[in-house]
Amino acid sequence: MSGSNKYLAIVNPAAGGGRSRQLLPAALERLRTADIQVDVRETAALGHATEIAREAWTQGYSKFISVGGDGTSYEIVNGLFPLPAGSEIPTLGFLPLGTGNSFLRDFSKKGVEYAIESLIAGRSRKCDVLRLRHKDGVLHYLNLLSVGFTADVATMRARRFSGWGEAGYQTSIFICLARFRRRPFPLSVDGEPRVDRRPCLFLTFNNSKFTGGTMMIAPQAETNDGLIEYVRWGPIGRVGLIRNLPTLYDGTHTRHPLAEVRKVRQIDFHLDSPVDVMVDGEVITLHCESLDVLPSALNVVV
Repeated sequence: MSGSNKYLAIVNPAAGGGRSRQLLPAALERLRTADIQVDVRETAALGHATEIAREAWTQGYSKFISVGGDGTSYEIVNGLFPLPAGSEIPTLGFLPLGTGNSFLRDFSKKGVEYAIESLIAGRSRKCDVLRLRHKDGVLHYLNLLSVGFTADVATMRARRFSGWGEAGYQTSIFICLARFRRRPFPLSVDGEPRVDRRPCLFLTFNNSKFTGGTMMIAPQAETNDGLIEYVRWGPIGRVGLIRNLPTLYDGTHTRHPLAEVRKVRQIDFHLDSPVDVMVDGEVITLHCESLDVLPSALNVVV
């Protein structure tokens, strides 16, 4: 099967409130009409896409399609990585049916249509994969990892308002604004001896530009440059954040006097305890240790 034109589509049937499953047959028909072979497996629970991808890789599949949102892609990537030594580079395409896909937005605003066109045309490019080591293991991601305010909002929404849709997101922002914690996340960069212990509003470690569908957190990020786009927003005040929230959507927040952007190869964390982390839309509590890049480790169909 290796090297063939056969894909395994891993489907999150709950994505978009069930729209993913409803829209899938028409999308598959278009792909199969274009002589693309697609097998399909549905997920049944959180984390199941990781298990499916890992098992499928051992069965000889090397090309996958993520049918869902950023969380589905994240699970698939963590089923494929870490790769066994000497493995071929896996391929990942996307069908964001019923949900958004922040990673795809780096390449097009057309979403599903662009994704289908890319699969039919066989357009692919090398993509870096970012690797986080933590005290309990390792995880991999394509989009971004964040700590601080952005992770606080995502955590609040996931744990208390997950069924509220956009209202849950807005409510979580309001509550986190009321609490408004600015704190240090001690770290060092690229082996530098200085540990940065300055308080900040948030830190993000990016492979691609967008998160949350349309929020451009890292406007200069490139998915194949072998680097982490490290964005730091210092201890901006509550009123200042409210005034500057729109700039998070066009990337101009990086021009703020309290913002810093660096392209780096490695981050070493010096945390005393676990923290809430948002990674590719998923919320996890981890004791982070280090972050680095696997250059050109994945082919993405975009």
